Amino acid sequence: MKQLLLFLFLSFTCVTFSQNTVADLKVQGNKKLKSGFVKKISNIKPGVALDSAIIESDIKLLKRLPSIAHAYYQVFPTEKENEYNVFYNIEENFTIIPSANVYTTNNDEFAYRLGLYEFNLFGQNIAFGGFYQKDIYDSYAINFRAPYLFSRQLGLAVNYQNLTTLEPVFFESNTADYRYNNNSLEVLGLYQFNFTNRIEAGVNIFSEDYKYVSGATSNVVPLSLDVDKILYKLIYEYNNLNYDYQYVEGFRSVFNFQYVHSRAGDRKKFPDFLIGWNDFMYFKRVGQRGNWASRFHIGTATNDETPFAPFAVDNNKNLRGVGNLIDRGTAALVLNTEYRQTLYEKGWFVLQGNAFIDAGTWRNPGGDYGDFTDSQNMRLFPGAGLRFIHKKIFNAIFRIDYGVGLTKNASRGFVFGIGQYF
Repeated sequence: MKQLLLFLFLSFTCVTFSQNTVADLKVQGNKKLKSGFVKKISNIKPGVALDSAIIESDIKLLKRLPSIAHAYYQVFPTEKENEYNVFYNIEENFTIIPSANVYTTNNDEFAYRLGLYEFNLFGQNIAFGGFYQKDIYDSYAINFRAPYLFSRQLGLAVNYQNLTTLEPVFFESNTADYRYNNNSLEVLGLYQFNFTNRIEAGVNIFSEDYKYVSGATSNVVPLSLDVDKILYKLIYEYNNLNYDYQYVEGFRSVFNFQYVHSRAGDRKKFPDFLIGWNDFMYFKRVGQRGNWASRFHIGTATNDETPFAPFAVDNNKNLRGVGNLIDRGTAALVLNTEYRQTLYEKGWFVLQGNAFIDAGTWRNPGGDYGDFTDSQNMRLFPGAGLRFIHKKIFNAIFRIDYGVGLTKNASRGFVFGIGQYF
């Protein structure tokens, strides 16, 4: 028995002292991205145990960053026994990116958004930029997002927006057009628990202004509405996606919960309300050149009978071809699914085709969940599109889709934009 215990002790001692360790982490291939930043967000550090699982998770994290097109690792022994140098090899993205979204339908509606963003400010993976939008009226926004500003886990986001659009308002089977303005300032704290889980929490102070333009009128619907509000926001994300240039595989879930409170005015006229939604996304590689992608959106809000319901039916958000903000609801179910096929690839350029089905249904303001099965609320839009992709520029995907509505009185039309639809 003593001999057995001595054997186990010696075996444990040998394993402990012969464990492979990391002598140093070296970063190669990066030019603009700072090596210190890569080391800050990596779990592999000098002196820790050499663990391939930890290295793989670091590489997956790096490939998610806007500043990195691709990453891989190498391990080499040092002159000292059981010590190894780990090399992270970086292929950088070009990160000063213009953005453009153009959408139109057969009703001759036309709107566009132009922006410019830097996604690797100071080589620290900080995103900063803004956009200008022309959707009948002028709008603009400025955005700052630094997820690793304070540490590997803690960051900050600040957003300012002055958005003005012509909004359809639906009531008593009638429609009116209102000029809508939203002027807001938002501050969010960003915290990453681990590789797959993170949260955002903060506050948005904003004012809303509705002014009647044309269409039907009603005694119960004001011709103008102006109120100051404060919004408390919580976002939880689970992200286990793995990127290989234009291909994506894995599962991602984003939950967004908001509580909106009127800062002044009649509480009966401007009641507080809650809103929450979750986007579930699943991506699967199909063979060498195919990618199946799906997104399921489920959302609900306080069910006030209001013409200003929060969930929109819109060309550029959920149903390609449906038109620019054609309806509203207080709850929504939307499924987007598409198959992406690489048609041509050479060097940095990729031509990708896709076939999609977008389907959705909404709850009417003041209605019930039975509205989801009402044929008047259901929309179905199959279609097809093309993607023109630059593999070494972040989000450099020019997309064009054409959707055709199959439900009664449905529209059809093109949707243009930068980046995948989801």
